[in-house]
Order: sequence, then structure tokens, then C-alpha cells
Amino acid sequence: MDDNKIKNRIEHAVFICIILVLGLFTQNTYYLQIMTFIGINTLLALGLNMLIGYAGQISLGHAAFYGIGAYTTAILSGTFGISPWLSLLCAIGVAVLIAFVVGLPTLRLSGYYLGMGTLGFGMIVNILFREWSSVTGGSSGFVGIPVLEAGKVSFMSGQNYFFLVWGVVLGAILMCRRILASRMGRALRSIHDGEKASLAVGVNTHYLKLQIFMFSASLGAVAGFLYAHFVLFISPESFGFMVSVKMVTMVVIGGMASVWGALLGASLLTLLPEVLHGFAEYEMIVFGLILMVVMIFMPQGLTRGFLDMYEKARKKRQ
Repeated sequence: MDDNKIKNRIEHAVFICIILVLGLFTQNTYYLQIMTFIGINTLLALGLNMLIGYAGQISLGHAAFYGIGAYTTAILSGTFGISPWLSLLCAIGVAVLIAFVVGLPTLRLSGYYLGMGTLGFGMIVNILFREWSSVTGGSSGFVGIPVLEAGKVSFMSGQNYFFLVWGVVLGAILMCRRILASRMGRALRSIHDGEKASLAVGVNTHYLKLQIFMFSASLGAVAGFLYAHFVLFISPESFGFMVSVKMVTMVVIGGMASVWGALLGASLLTLLPEVLHGFAEYEMIVFGLILMVVMIFMPQGLTRGFLDMYEKARKKRQ
């Protein structure tokens, strides 16, 4: 077994231990809820990081897939009485299908044009959530979403839901790392570094970008599913443009092309509004300032920045 595999296993073991300790020894319901939201946002950041950080494809409308997952499960389980677990499969299927239809033409664009294309898609989906009130509840929101259950286990907000969310996050991290360690992962990095060069050596760049776009959409749908059955109420505001911006900010601040960076970025941007609760009207200003500072002093994100600082300090001690 090579050193990289050993390092990955150690990191996963440490991650599992931290989650177990936090879940088992945190009795405060409010803290458990915050950590559950961090897990849901980590899923969003992981999916978007695969698209932006590794494939180099910007998306400014990714909250649409988050909303598609939430509304699909809400409508199927809340309106039609279908099992939430079956509605999860439907939510992923709908998100992946829409990602395929949207990505097929859109991912032929690049740079600002791709950003504008995905932005338009996100706005259209949000308008649909708002205007199709007979199905989605419109601006008033959707109520009546059932609580998740598995046999006699009820996933009400608390320890059960905390472990459910973070178990899914662990699975997503392992899946992302498996993809990145494969031939597909190497091809994605080559697209990020130079798409024309990748094309020159025979990489089907459009096919790979479409694949990772669909994968990213599926993680967004899973996050939407978990969010809907956690808060039991959804509205279009939860999946608007600013949510997409916040998702991109999580990826950039935490560190692009870093699985743990997605976790760090999601944690910071979930905790920050709680810390600045009394200054809610200045929230976006604070986000903007943090993003500027990180881009100036740590352009590769906090994860890479902290590692570089550690390496410099270690070399000085030697």
C-alpha cells in the first residue's frame, strides 16, 4: 500500500472519529442542527468543487439542482404520499436528467459565457418554483413534508438526523476521492489545466464535463432531499441566486481542488451567519470582504494556504 492510500485512510478515520464524538457528546439541539446544516452544505460544496475546482467549469446556478431535489421529494412524498426513500431516487434521477439536457449545449461554452448560461438556468428554475404555485406552493412555500423514517427509527432533528447527514457526506467524500484517483479524475485535472491540450491527446472533454456536471447535480439533489426532510418546509428563497453565490464562495474560500476544502468552506459560511446574527443586513458585505482577503493572501483557498504556511514554518525550524 502506497503512502497516499495510507494518508487517505488516516484522514478518513480521523474524520469518522470527530463525527462520532460530536454526534454522541453534543446534547444541545441547536448545535446539532447547525452541524447538520454544515453537513448539507458540505454536500453542495463537494459537488460544486468537483465541477469548478477539478474540471474548471464555473456554475452560477447550481442552487437549482438543490431546489430540484428538495421540491421533487416534497411533492412526491408530501402531496402524493410516495415513500421519501423512493422519492430520493426520483429526485436524483430528475436532477441528473435536467443536468444532461442543460449541460449538453451549455457546457460547450466557456468562461463568462458558461457562467451566464448556468445563471440563466438557475433563474428560470427559481421562477418556476415561485410561479407554479398549484404544485410548489409558490412564494408561500411548501408545507407537509413527512419526517424520514426507517423501520422504527425516526429521523427527527437531533442525533439520528445528524448521523444520517454525515454518513451521506462520508459516502460522498469517498466517492469523490475514488473518482479523482481514477483515470477520469486525471482527465478532469487535464481539462482544468488546458482543455485544448486535453483534446489534442484524445480526451473527450465535452463528455467528461457533462459527466461531472451530472454527478455534481446528483449531490445537489441529495442535499436538497436532506434539507427538505430536515426543516419540513421549503420556499423558493432557499434556492435563489444568492444561494448559488454562497456555494461558489464556499468552494473558493475553502480551497478549490480540495475535498477537505469543501468541508472547511461549508463550515465557515454556515457558522458565520450564526456568529453575525445581529448584523444580518451586513452579511453579504462580510462575505465579500472575506472572499477578497482570501483571494489576495491565499488565492488557492484556506486549506492550501494553511498547508503552505505550515510547510514554510517547518522549513524555518529545520
